[in-house]
Amino acid sequence: MKRKGFFAALLSFTALPFLVFPSNERTIQRKTKGFKISAGEGRFHGHIKLKGVNSNILDVKISGKDTQGDLAIFEQTSLSPGRGTPLHVHHYQDEIFYVIEGAYFFKVGEEKFHLVAGDSIFLPRKVPHAWTQESDKGRMMVSLQPAGKLEEFFVTMSGLDHEPSPKEVAQIFADNEMQVVGPPLKLE
Repeated sequence: MKRKGFFAALLSFTALPFLVFPSNERTIQRKTKGFKISAGEGRFHGHIKLKGVNSNILDVKISGKDTQGDLAIFEQTSLSPGRGTPLHVHHYQDEIFYVIEGAYFFKVGEEKFHLVAGDSIFLPRKVPHAWTQESDKGRMMVSLQPAGKLEEFFVTMSGLDHEPSPKEVAQIFADNEMQVVGPPLKLE
């Protein structure tokens, strides 16, 4: 190969990754330094006040934007006694709840669990689950791996200007990689 042809080929080969994988300015790179989120604060959205499913408040503590989608952690302040989520499935995320305060009733597959402060529960992806708040007030830490679109779900639900119908709720779940498969869990 002639020298001019070799350098032209080398230049073309080294430029290939930039042509195949163009940069995306909206992509947030994984953090290389630690950061603190103070008590009572949310990372990007402040307090996210839900509508529809319940009227709880969510604070994003670790966003999927911080971890390139690997992990998300939320703190939930539960203000809806006797209410919770419809029976639903996360297609791509495992979910972990840690109860900080209060009491909750969970259904995971066919099993039912009562949780109180200090208890944790693991909800595997693709397994139908729901929970309902048993106490007057409560707080939980919720972790998802990978992060998925739950943060976007919360932001969408909080931005509604009306109480959504069950059909609207099901569509918002579907738009965020979840599927409603049954009614909310009733307390036993």
